Amino acid sequence: MKQDQKVVRRTAVDTTVRRTVVALMAGTLAAGALAGCAGKNQVPSIGYGVDAVVASYNGGSALGANSGAAAVFSRVLTGFFYTGPDGQPVADTDTGTAKEVPGESQTIQYRLNPEGVYTDGIPTSCDDLVLTWAARSGRFTKPAPGGPVPLFEAAGTDGYRDIERVDCQPGSKDATVLFRPGKHYSAWKTLFNAAELMPAHVVATQVKIPNVVTPVQTGDQPTLERVADFWNNGWKLTPGKVDATVLPSSGPYRIDSFTDKDGLVLVKNEKWWGNQPRTGRIVVWDRHSDLKSKVSDNSIGVLDVGAGSLGDVGLGSFHSQNLPGRGVEQLVLATGGVFDRADARRGFASCVPRQALFEKFGHPDYTVKIGPGAGPLNSRTVQQDSVYYQSISGAGDKYKGDGTAAQAAASSSVANQTVRIGYVKPDERRAAMVAAIADACKAAGVNVIDAGAPDFTAAQLTEGKVDAILGGSAAMPGPSGTLGATDAIAALRTGAGLNFGRFGNGRYDAIADQLAAEDNSTAVLNLLNEQENLLWSEMPSIPLFASPRTIGFGNGMENGIASATKAGAGWNMDRWVLKR
Repeated sequence: MKQDQKVVRRTAVDTTVRRTVVALMAGTLAAGALAGCAGKNQVPSIGYGVDAVVASYNGGSALGANSGAAAVFSRVLTGFFYTGPDGQPVADTDTGTAKEVPGESQTIQYRLNPEGVYTDGIPTSCDDLVLTWAARSGRFTKPAPGGPVPLFEAAGTDGYRDIERVDCQPGSKDATVLFRPGKHYSAWKTLFNAAELMPAHVVATQVKIPNVVTPVQTGDQPTLERVADFWNNGWKLTPGKVDATVLPSSGPYRIDSFTDKDGLVLVKNEKWWGNQPRTGRIVVWDRHSDLKSKVSDNSIGVLDVGAGSLGDVGLGSFHSQNLPGRGVEQLVLATGGVFDRADARRGFASCVPRQALFEKFGHPDYTVKIGPGAGPLNSRTVQQDSVYYQSISGAGDKYKGDGTAAQAAASSSVANQTVRIGYVKPDERRAAMVAAIADACKAAGVNVIDAGAPDFTAAQLTEGKVDAILGGSAAMPGPSGTLGATDAIAALRTGAGLNFGRFGNGRYDAIADQLAAEDNSTAVLNLLNEQENLLWSEMPSIPLFASPRTIGFGNGMENGIASATKAGAGWNMDRWVLKR
C-alpha cells in the first residue's frame, strides 16, 4: 500500500499546489476588485455552515470522529499534522516537529514547540501524546461478560496499537515513540493529529492525579479506569452546557460559547503563539441548525454540506461548486437482526440500485471521467484515483441493482423482511436516496423503511434500532474521508469504535495490517484483490459513490480553499477574510 500512497500523494501534492496558486490568484483578484469598491470592510465574524454534528470535543473518540470533530476543531486543538485539502497529512510546525529516526524498531521522535501553551496557561507536553496513545492503543481493558473490552471508547486503534511505548518525562516537550519489534506503520503521519491530541492536564485535574503518564506507565488499573471515564464522557458537548475549564485550546481559536440560538462560537485564542487568525470570530452552524435559513439571512459566509442535502437553497451570494469527496457514500449494514447472515446482506445489496443512485445523486453538476466521482464506487477503502483501483474493483460489478439482481434478492433470506435505514435529518438527498432504494427493493420483496431522524446517531445501528446507516466513510453524517482511508479501514476492523455494524473478520484485519507496511506493488495488488473479494462476500457495507459535496465561499471571501475531506472547508479557517 505504501508505494500506491506515494504515487497518489505526489499527485495530491501537485494538485494542492495548483489549487493554492489558483486560490491565491483568486484572492488577489478579489482584493483588487474590492479595493475599487467603496465601503468594503472586513467582516469581524464569519459563519461556517457544515453538516457535521457537534457532539464531542474529543476527535479521537468514536463519538467525536463520527460526528465530525475534525471539520470543526482542527484549528482549535492542533496536532503534529492536519488533514490537507486533498486528504493528505500536512505537518503543523506550530505544534511541533516529528521525524522518523533509525533504529531496530520503527521510532518517531516528537518535539513540541517550546512556546506551545493551552489557553489556561498550562504548556503543551508529551503527556498529551501518552494520553492519546493510551486511549487509542486498545491495550487497556476491563472485564466484561463476553470477555475483556477496551477501557477507552476510541474511534480506532490503527497505528497506535503497534506502538510498544511512548517515552516521556511528565511535563517534557520531548517524546520518543517506539513501535513493537517487527511492526511498521507507513501512515505514521496520521497519528497524534489535529482534533485528536487532547489536553492530558485536564484529565489529571479532573481525576485528581499529578499526571496521566505515571498510571499509564505503571498500569494502575483503578486510576486508568477513572482516566478513561473522563476521556470517554468529559468532553461531550451539549448546547448551553459548556464548561470552559475542560476545553482549553492549543490552536488559533478557542471555544467561547455553544447554544442552539447562537451556534458554536470560536474566538481568537489570546495565548496562541503562531500566526494570528485573520478573523477574530467564527460561528459554526452544524447540521442541527437551520442551515437553509442561515444561508438566506447571510449568517453564513462559508458553506460545506452534502450536495443536494439542503434541497433548493439559494447560493447566489456564494462562489460555490459541487465536487466529489474523499469520503464514501455508503450503506453500513448491521451484522445482527435481519442482516445476521452474509447471504442476507448480499441479497439486500443485490436490490440496491447502485448504478441508478450514482446517475441521479452521485455526480451533481459535474462529470468526471477518471478518479473520484467517475462512476459507482466498488471499494470501501481504495479510491478511484488509486493506481490499483481498476485492477481490484471488479468484484463489485455484479452489484448494480438491475432486474436480474433484484430477482436474486427476491429468492434470498432477506426477502419479505423489513430494512430500516437511518441517517441524520434534515437531508433531502439522503431522503430521496432511501426512497429510491425502497422503490427498487420493493420488487424483490424487501420493505425498506426511512428511519432518518434529527437525533439519529450511528450508535443506533449497534443498538439494533436500525438495520443500516446511510452516510459517509465511518458512517459520518458530514465531511469524511482522507487520502489514506484510515477512517474507512478503522470502520471495518474487529472491535473498532467506528465499526458500528460490529463486523468482524480476522483475515480482513490481517490484510489491513500487511497493507499498512507493505512496499512491494505485486504483494499490495494481491492483498487488495483478496480484501475486496472478502468484503463483497461478507458485505459489511455497500459502497455507492464518492460523497458529493457542495462547498461555497461568500462573495468577498479571501483564502477559502475547498477541502472535500473529513477536515472540511474549515481546515484553514484561521486564514479566512470576508469583506463586504
